[in-house]
Amino acid sequence: MSRRPGDLAVFLLVAFGLSWLFAVPLWLSGGSGLVTVTGLAMMFTPAIAVLTVWRLRHREVPFREWAGRTGLTFGGRPGRAWKYIAVAWAGTVLLTLLATAISVATGLLSVDLAGLSLFRAQIASLGRGASLPLDPHTLAVIQLAQGLIMGPVVNAIPALGEEYGWRGWLLPRLMPLGATKALVASGVIWGLWHAPLTLRGYNYPQLGAWAAVMFVGFCVLFGIFLGRLRLASGSVWPAVAGHGVLNALAGLPLLLGDAAHPPNLAVAGVTGLVGWALLAVVAAFVLRTGRPPARPTPVQGEPTGPAVQG
Repeated sequence: MSRRPGDLAVFLLVAFGLSWLFAVPLWLSGGSGLVTVTGLAMMFTPAIAVLTVWRLRHREVPFREWAGRTGLTFGGRPGRAWKYIAVAWAGTVLLTLLATAISVATGLLSVDLAGLSLFRAQIASLGRGASLPLDPHTLAVIQLAQGLIMGPVVNAIPALGEEYGWRGWLLPRLMPLGATKALVASGVIWGLWHAPLTLRGYNYPQLGAWAAVMFVGFCVLFGIFLGRLRLASGSVWPAVAGHGVLNALAGLPLLLGDAAHPPNLAVAGVTGLVGWALLAVVAAFVLRTGRPPARPTPVQGEPTGPAVQG
């Protein structure tokens, strides 16, 4: 009996191992100055893991064929893929704006549109207040416009670094579990992979290390939305678009917030409980109405598994 690790084991070892390796300087420094650099480096580890599986386990498969089976192409139907890219783009924008609006309407998020005091405080904390080329209001408008219009484009490469692993390779690999279980399991894995950052309170500073648990829940719910688009389109690019928009707009509460009453990000915004409620409705809808797609043709040497069930 072969004792070689299977495809899934190789993938998880590389993706998780590299993420923790890249986070070592952040943990040793004890500060937060390396969070952005660490997070950006981590985003490429799932893609590296997919390529490692290919080179170690399926080297005989031409890369062009591997790319098609792992969602790097448009699934043989470019028009259909572009339609789902538009759905991911517009849908994520809508969810983010709606979560912010509901947070404001319910009093869970205090905004300071006139002064942008929280945004100004963040700029000042970076030590760049005296050298700003533009007024904070202008910067905020530019940032918002970039998130709405250019989010998927600007963030495409780092978002692909993650999505090629989670939705491109991992989700189809888990489909023998059944579509619903595969979507949930891939979301849990995605959330746990963020632990080098979230254990330090990333995304939910009020929670400390409990942020790691909180973010898993968000990843499951948002991952169901992205995963369904990947399975329906046969391509990873809709998930890349949605992920790119999320990264561009998820910080809206920090952009619009009031420094005198800072937002509790565990509650307000798309990544907080308000966003959870919206995403839960979307997840229930797509799980109930989405027709389970056929499992992609396995790469040579992969187990075929049982038929897919919803």
